[in-house]
Amino acid sequence: LLLAERGKVPAALGEVDVVLPLLHGPYGEDGTVQGLLEMAGVRYVGSGVLASAVGMDKHYMKVVLAGHGLPVGPYVTVTPRRWRTDRATVLDAVASLTFPVFVKPARGGSSLGITRVERPEDVPAAVAAAQEHDPKVIVEAGLTGRELECAVLQGRGDDGPRTAAPGEIVVDGDPGVFYDYESKYFTQDGVTLACPAELPAEDRKGVQEMAAAAFEALGCEGLARVDFFYDAGRIVVNEVNTMPGFTPYSMYPTMWERSGLSYPELVDELIQLALERPPGLR
Repeated sequence: LLLAERGKVPAALGEVDVVLPLLHGPYGEDGTVQGLLEMAGVRYVGSGVLASAVGMDKHYMKVVLAGHGLPVGPYVTVTPRRWRTDRATVLDAVASLTFPVFVKPARGGSSLGITRVERPEDVPAAVAAAQEHDPKVIVEAGLTGRELECAVLQGRGDDGPRTAAPGEIVVDGDPGVFYDYESKYFTQDGVTLACPAELPAEDRKGVQEMAAAAFEALGCEGLARVDFFYDAGRIVVNEVNTMPGFTPYSMYPTMWERSGLSYPELVDELIQLALERPPGLR
């Protein structure tokens, strides 16, 4: 790898044991940086090219999860060509979903460009807002219930994935509030992160087993956070995040800490997993 600085001759970056690509959004967690590292023969933490790309694309993620028999919520995919040439059909499909709906960039990160839409007539404006971040948009039906998350850590050797005690995102007060970009990274206003989540033992086990199954369905490596909707024993997979946040507010390290694995131990384990994994096809 070469290090390029303005006005200077490119220099070799030097020997790199492991890269920890704590990047969100396009060109970070979508397989592109992972592909660069694969081509350079450098080991890195986290999922490979395909799992990263599928996890980033909410449309294909749902296709893969459903193909493995995992429950996902109703949705409509809005491609740019379809939106330009057959908007009426798209809007009819969206109108058939349960409102409110959530209009999202299909390959966005950190909840940027997401709009909670209460009425069908407000969908076009929400699609336009999402398209500022990604030409491809996904519209997801509103699901009732609690929002749960489960941290997954790859097993050593041939061992299966490990799962932490699930956590819960509790939105206080205003039902129109959701866990958006500001709540995730800055204010935390109106949002409580409860970990571990209060669940019946059988449902806690169900969430953990489904999180491990989703991890393997996408072919994830290293780590992932799997998000769910939960309502009276019904568990639905919302999405798989192949490079979850590591801020002080982030649920992934918090869930592991509450499960007995400290932040330094977690980082060390991720590095050890990456060192054990050879570059190239696996």
